[in-house]
Amino acid sequence: MKTRTIILTVVTCFAGLTLCFAQNPNLGTWQLNEAKSKFSPGGAKNNRVVVESAGDNVKVTIDGVDAQGKPFHNEWTGKFDGKDYPLTGDPTWDSRSYKAIDDHTTQLTSKKDGKVTMTGHLVVSADGKIRTVSTSGTDAMGKKIHSTAVYDKQ
Repeated sequence: MKTRTIILTVVTCFAGLTLCFAQNPNLGTWQLNEAKSKFSPGGAKNNRVVVESAGDNVKVTIDGVDAQGKPFHNEWTGKFDGKDYPLTGDPTWDSRSYKAIDDHTTQLTSKKDGKVTMTGHLVVSADGKIRTVSTSGTDAMGKKIHSTAVYDKQ
């Protein structure tokens, strides 16, 4: 009887965790809709963003082009809890934090050497098909940048 209770508890917890991630509107593959987006001159563009569950964390993988048009790839794995987690593959930032504001809104902060260099908000539409990311900060040269990137869910 005790073994049956333990198995049922584990299955219930796993199902609950899976359901929690399945309901997260941020999860999925997002493709940049350049026609609806606005970028500072010479700014980088995140062409494709993949947000997926990674155990009890979230993994964000970004592919895009930098200010010189060269492709880049970076990855972040952590929780949407407002704490800093390492960002790999990006010379501009070395850590990022995401904080869930509500089911469809997330605040983000990117840092380099502990100093905040970019902040922003991500908003997923009520139907879950459009993701708008508004950011502002400074680039690697200290120039102020601002962008509003609109993504379509794939």
